[in-house]
Amino acid sequence: MSRTHGSNSAGRAVATVADIMALILGLWILMYLLDANRANDLVRFVHDAADWLAGWSRDLFTFDEAWARVVAGYGLAAVVYLFVGHAVANRLHRN
Repeated sequence: MSRTHGSNSAGRAVATVADIMALILGLWILMYLLDANRANDLVRFVHDAADWLAGWSRDLFTFDEAWARVVAGYGLAAVVYLFVGHAVANRLHRN
């Protein structure tokens, strides 16, 4: 019984981390689209964290509009983290 409980806890932890990563990326997209003050500490923190999380997808697309590049690049990272994180969490839950 403790193995099942441990798997459930691990699955929840993985899903929670994936959700937080996607939340940070989504928050940066929203801040960018709303033209948040980049001199603000919170905005800088979210931007730096989102840049790190989306380092692999940030410049993947070359749309002419900057907003489209931000939405596509950071949005792709958010979707991948959610998909992979929840897939791993479900796999842990089944074991």
